[in-house]
Amino acid sequence: MSKVPVDLNNKTILVTGSPGFIGAYLVIRLLKELSGGTVLSFDSMNDYYDPKLKEYRLGLIEEEAKKSPVKHVFIKGNLADRGHVEQIFREYRPAVVVNLAAQAGVRYSIDHPDVYIESNIIGFYNILEACRHYPVEHLVYASSSSVYGGNKKVPFSVDDKVDNPVSLYAATKKSDELLAHSYCKLYSIPATGLRFFTVYGPAGRPDMFYYSATKTLSEGGTIRIFNYGNCKRDFTYIDDILEGIVRVMKGAPEKKTGEDGLPLPPYAVYNIGGGQPENLMDFVTTLQEELVSAGVLPADYDFAAHRELVGMQPGDVPVTYADSEALERDYGFTPTITIREGLHNFARWYKEYYSK
Repeated sequence: MSKVPVDLNNKTILVTGSPGFIGAYLVIRLLKELSGGTVLSFDSMNDYYDPKLKEYRLGLIEEEAKKSPVKHVFIKGNLADRGHVEQIFREYRPAVVVNLAAQAGVRYSIDHPDVYIESNIIGFYNILEACRHYPVEHLVYASSSSVYGGNKKVPFSVDDKVDNPVSLYAATKKSDELLAHSYCKLYSIPATGLRFFTVYGPAGRPDMFYYSATKTLSEGGTIRIFNYGNCKRDFTYIDDILEGIVRVMKGAPEKKTGEDGLPLPPYAVYNIGGGQPENLMDFVTTLQEELVSAGVLPADYDFAAHRELVGMQPGDVPVTYADSEALERDYGFTPTITIREGLHNFARWYKEYYSK
């Protein structure tokens, strides 16, 4: 797809879901790399997981902002509050919006459906409405590998049908893609969706397996390994994700007219994943080795005694990994960071953070 270059310098950029995991690191990277402008962080700071972690990430952002020529503004609010979202767009007129705010988690959606509808559907609708009334150069938004549901064919391609979600979370993310497509068609909003594949790294989400497993092991507990270890995941390190997002931000889908004389939607969706599926057991072994190396676990730690192999969980799928060829073709992006390097960085961060 043809792209229109977007210069991020000296612009106002809105990042929702910051200081969430991906959002915080994205804002820090923008503060480091841009020569001017304003970056807005927007988040509800809810207690889906320990708010102290978001406060820690916000602290990292504020430290970077002190050294940056870019102005940083943190706005606390709820995306489902349409009036507040509109006020932000009216006051700041962002040129680029990166919507990372969402209620995440497959298993949590089974017992807490309301928050997913509020955040992922109503919240995203409010962003689209704001982009409609206060036009932007590019809207980049988070989708998820979960949209592939029970698809048997791997690797997952953006050309595959995604009409069979196996969780409410996945259904809301697919709904976001449909909403975005319709708004792009009706109002020519340049928008790109990114289907993230199992993002991990320092200061990540505590509900993610690698993080919760680390906590359990460090407390002497036993971790449950689903599908008896016969799972494969496209684990993608945070720095690779950031590189992909920034490249996408800088290239918006071009507005074109179709053969019928009507405008084509300036709309695209990409997978953003490691491209190398990792066996869950290999991932766990590497994690445990790095936790020992970092001093989180003792040198004589008995790995086998702290693993329990169990069956699949509702809403989970055994294999997920990305066909990221389109992202490589259109943006020249290929993930480069290995599981060993990524978990090495995470383990050392974990030791430092929880030793305070």
